[in-house]
Amino acid sequence: MNDRVPPTAPVPLAALLRHPALGLRQVAGARETDTPVYFVHTSEMEDPVPYLLGGELLLSAGVHCPEAAGAGTYWDRYVARTVQAGAAALGFGIAPVHDTVPRALVEACDRHGLPLVEVPRQTTFTAVASAVWDAIAERRHVELRRVTEAQQSLATAAARPHPVPAVLRQLGQHLGAWTALFGPDGAELAAAGPRPPREARTALGALVARLRSGPSSAAGRATGAAGEELQLAAYGLGGPAGPEDRRLALGVCAPRRDGSDGAIVGVAVVLLSLLTARRVVAAEAERTAALVRLMLGAEPARVAGLLSRSLEQAGAASEGPERVGAASEGPERVGAVSEDPERVGAVSEGPEGGGLWTVVRGRRRGRVRDDGPLATAAFAAWLGTPLVDLDGDALCALVPGEGRIRAQPGWTLGVGAPVPAAELARGDADAVRALRRAVAERVPLVRHGPARAGGVASLVDPDEAGAHGRALLAPLDGAPVLLETLRVWLSLHGGWDRTAVALEVHRNTVRQRIARVEALLEVDLGDADVRMELWFALKWT
Repeated sequence: MNDRVPPTAPVPLAALLRHPALGLRQVAGARETDTPVYFVHTSEMEDPVPYLLGGELLLSAGVHCPEAAGAGTYWDRYVARTVQAGAAALGFGIAPVHDTVPRALVEACDRHGLPLVEVPRQTTFTAVASAVWDAIAERRHVELRRVTEAQQSLATAAARPHPVPAVLRQLGQHLGAWTALFGPDGAELAAAGPRPPREARTALGALVARLRSGPSSAAGRATGAAGEELQLAAYGLGGPAGPEDRRLALGVCAPRRDGSDGAIVGVAVVLLSLLTARRVVAAEAERTAALVRLMLGAEPARVAGLLSRSLEQAGAASEGPERVGAASEGPERVGAVSEDPERVGAVSEGPEGGGLWTVVRGRRRGRVRDDGPLATAAFAAWLGTPLVDLDGDALCALVPGEGRIRAQPGWTLGVGAPVPAAELARGDADAVRALRRAVAERVPLVRHGPARAGGVASLVDPDEAGAHGRALLAPLDGAPVLLETLRVWLSLHGGWDRTAVALEVHRNTVRQRIARVEALLEVDLGDADVRMELWFALKWT
């Protein structure tokens, strides 16, 4: 068979010989049971070579040689040309020209090793072709199902706590092979499956060494412990090798090579390339370190720098054509860090280090609900940060920098003002207030912007204003619910219904709380001057 044969799923010739409805019988030629048949072609030409691709079961009734049953020279030349064309086998029909398979044809097929199959009188060539196409379609279906199952199990393995050994183990199980991950120096870093003999491992190591000269893959053969032939293959991880590249490699040692094995190995190569990419691994290590330090009581400002670097590394890992499975170059990719000074999630320097951070709070609208990992990944890509907490109908995210957040269909969002890491609590409170306002005003997104410079508030000394505000609101100390209700009610211009929606309480509850505030503060909230003074007091405190 030559290189023109497309990658279809072949049918073993033995399967056609066993087909009960065909009644085929091999009468000459090589007797290998796994001779692959890719096509069926019927021809009565004296020279079929110009019309063959290779891998066919060539069907003929001998019309081109009706009186040459004993002409050995003719049949020898015909069989030699058929073998030269790469045909898998020759099927000879008994009828209407010949009553039996010509003896000279049998001898020629034995001499050239071409399988010769007798097609009985009652079996049409169309029936043979139909049986081959049905068998090819069935095998193709089986292969696609096998590849799909392998893809799912490999993807699941990649999401486990120790993904690289898990992917190697799953790959070995699907191929019935020994799989290994080799370092840049050829050292075996991890392996799974039955270990082959030393000679096979040495031969596989030689294939891995060949990858350093540039090729992305290499193949070879070795002998197993029981004398069986082993198929060896090595694949570079991370794209084409360059002069300075020191990439890892995947090695596979299998007793056989199936038509779908290549697709399964291709999935594993992409996953392992992503899992072992240096920048991706470094970014994950930085995030893990930041989480550990926070759980042990470290101040946010002291670990924010780790998160900033990990996001930059994750974004940088998607740059360049040399990385297999690289993330897209668009601004929506997870952890994107572009060169635009107004880039999404741009990291700007703050006084404590680690830059500024924007807190985003959200609430789902409608009944559609998806809390799976794909939903979280979609939010991470949309916000430009992997620091996303999606919990039922609530969303919380940390976006590095000033976070140019856009409205998202099906969600109501509140965006806090950018703050240093040490003031994340204030940024979160701002985001919560912005979300409440967005819910009350029935708009998809509200931003809590920084206080404007100038204005009446700038004419008052901050310390004196704060002391005045605390004194004015002192009767509400110990009653944070009343204080927050007053803040929201004033911000919504005394709207009872909108305040009830923002606070998620009944409008009568809002009325009762405001009445209680009036009684404690001994003021009349129907007076605009009183409301204005209390609003400034809330801002100053």
